[in-house]
Amino acid sequence: MKRLTITQWCQKRIREMVESPEFCIDATAGTGRDTVFLCSLLRHGGRVLAMDVQEQALEQTRERLKKVSCEEQVQLVLDGHQHMDRYCDEESADLIMFNLGYLPGGDHNMATTADTTLEALDKSLRILKEGGLVSLMIYSGGDTGFEEKNAVMAWLKELDSHRYTVLVEDFYNKPNHPPLPVFIWKR
Repeated sequence: MKRLTITQWCQKRIREMVESPEFCIDATAGTGRDTVFLCSLLRHGGRVLAMDVQEQALEQTRERLKKVSCEEQVQLVLDGHQHMDRYCDEESADLIMFNLGYLPGGDHNMATTADTTLEALDKSLRILKEGGLVSLMIYSGGDTGFEEKNAVMAWLKELDSHRYTVLVEDFYNKPNHPPLPVFIWKR
């Protein structure tokens, strides 16, 4: 097996779990890498909703989409992930991705927070189709990262095990608080 980065590992897992989605949400567009990844998974005619609170992030995403000619498949929205329900219907998404933390290379003070993330996660479960997947990449550290991680982990623990399966993968021997991949399946 070739050596994979943590992000590549998560993408590999998602490819194994989700086949030809029709509608995906990138709840934290960032630099657009996940948005492009989601476009690569879509069935013909599928679409992606990509959200971020920073115009800089959406510009980077837009540029990345142009390079791979998939900007027509994506709706870019300048808004927080806690408002995703304004842009899609309940039980409409096959896959929702979150990358928690801050924009790579951006202002560390502009990071996701426990309050908005928990609200977004609650809404994501209503937006997710039966059999759909929520993917979380939890980056901890910084001023609010550990607080957000702890709040999300407590929230995950309380999910109804009859409706959801939660898988938490830990890169156990990596130093400096590596990102924590989490997958939630809706039964």
